[in-house]
Amino acid sequence: MRSIRAAAVGAVTMSLALAATACGGGSSTGGGSNDSPKTLTYWASNQGASIAIDKKVLQPELEKFKKQTGITVKLEVVPWSDLLNRILTATTSGQGPDVLNIGNTWSASLQATGAFLPWSTANFAKIGGKDRFVDSALGSTGATGKDPAAVPLYSMAYALYYNKQIFADAGISQPPATWAELVADGKKIEAKGKQALGAEGANVSENIHHTFVFAKQHGAEFFTADGKADFTNDGVVAAVKQYVDLMAKDKVIPVGNAEYAQNQSVSDFAKGKTAMLMWQSASANLKSQGMSESSYGIAPIPVQSGSPGTGVQTNSMVAGINLAVFKNTNNLDGSTKFVKFMTSDAEQKILNTAYSSIPPVKTAQEDTAFNTPANAVLKNTLATSAAALPQVADESQFETAVGTAVKNLFADAAAGRAVTTASVKAELEKAQQQMPAK
Repeated sequence: MRSIRAAAVGAVTMSLALAATACGGGSSTGGGSNDSPKTLTYWASNQGASIAIDKKVLQPELEKFKKQTGITVKLEVVPWSDLLNRILTATTSGQGPDVLNIGNTWSASLQATGAFLPWSTANFAKIGGKDRFVDSALGSTGATGKDPAAVPLYSMAYALYYNKQIFADAGISQPPATWAELVADGKKIEAKGKQALGAEGANVSENIHHTFVFAKQHGAEFFTADGKADFTNDGVVAAVKQYVDLMAKDKVIPVGNAEYAQNQSVSDFAKGKTAMLMWQSASANLKSQGMSESSYGIAPIPVQSGSPGTGVQTNSMVAGINLAVFKNTNNLDGSTKFVKFMTSDAEQKILNTAYSSIPPVKTAQEDTAFNTPANAVLKNTLATSAAALPQVADESQFETAVGTAVKNLFADAAAGRAVTTASVKAELEKAQQQMPAK
């Protein structure tokens, strides 16, 4: 197998338009030091409705950290469209931030670069111990049998958000529990002049998250037991087709959503244009756009039949954000203190409340602030019907390749081109050919 480092170089080379030279702490020696004990550079992922909102949430907390430790944290909020390429550039150049947020699905891929501090038992002890974190969150921190590459920061799950008034106007008394019900409800909603279901057809990560769930519901896997890409098996093909057919065949996703990639579907829902939205922990985002919590309901993502659960009843990936440390940081002690601060009970309550996510820290999750009806759906999904994306070294390439294939299929649907089993399989074959050779 080619190394992930070599694959990362290829990914960055192909995406120079998005990639940027990393900045911040970190030496080129490959090992951490404490040469710059008074400063840290932190790359935060864009969690809120805008980068400005994230800065408003995070900056006061970073000032608290400075008061406690004397360490100044230089914050940069990185858009999701740029984040992976920025990280890959940093892993190959050796010039990255000290601490950064990563999508939890990337943990195993980034772990394989060797660029991140392993969270051994000794390192976990510095932040209060591994047993502080819930099992579902720890399951997306790196490859099985290896020390985690990152520490859970925010836990999320997908849910179906639905506009109560639009449902009432269409004569719908409860949210759909199955995909057949969702399509039927969508027809009623569209008959009343509203859009049925929002999606982000050009958002590679969203495409992967949803097609992973559909694959689970078809009893299919994207990788074989020995870690080889298997994107063209019948179950995966059927899963991808069912998702894209929500636009191509069932017509419940508007064709314009094929070009959406940056929260436009969330904005449409917040503005009352769309009746339903499948999103990760969306309440804070919707509130920031002026939508009151009383105007929408939250339900589990539909399944093929029956009720959500494990196996073919899976209805969400284990979503979330992890906190990682570049092991060549120039402030190793300060970085560890920062991780401890961000995962403390107090900060977990503040940050996860701000982002309407669920604390992956057990004691913080038990706080009454996270016992709202909305959070009950998310917590129950994480506990009973969510599954982790494949924790394999090639995971980030998998997201890019398959997510882009789905993007292309949505573009076909929007242009009126037929989306057939054969065309789906052909796109997935191209995606599989982009994976590293074994």
